[in-house]
Amino acid sequence: MTVMDEKEFDYINMVPFIDVMLVLLTIILMTSTFIASGTIRVDLPRVAEKHENTPKAHVVEIDTTGNIYYQGRVVDLPSLRETIGKVSREETVLIKADKKVSLQSFVEVLDLVKTTGFKKVSLQTEWQGK
Repeated sequence: MTVMDEKEFDYINMVPFIDVMLVLLTIILMTSTFIASGTIRVDLPRVAEKHENTPKAHVVEIDTTGNIYYQGRVVDLPSLRETIGKVSREETVLIKADKKVSLQSFVEVLDLVKTTGFKKVSLQTEWQGK
């Protein structure tokens, strides 16, 4: 047998393939937990046009029952005013309001944010893709 002669493969080694698939599965499972949205259930209103995502912001959420959350913690309007008053006015405030919340609750929160002096205020919606 010379050096140039090659031995034929009798089988395909599946171990490297399985290793790669397990690594890919691990990556997918880890990143999917970070992609999941917040823990507070808010059914967002829908829009017809998709807009770019807003940068990292201070999040104010209003759920179906009208409870107000700031960064995931329940607050009332006076505490929200006090807490948000400590934030730089150059920061972005993102308001997520459930589509079934009363307009009055939403307007009170929006008014509080605007009268506090924030210029960058966004409302999060869902894109109704076609």
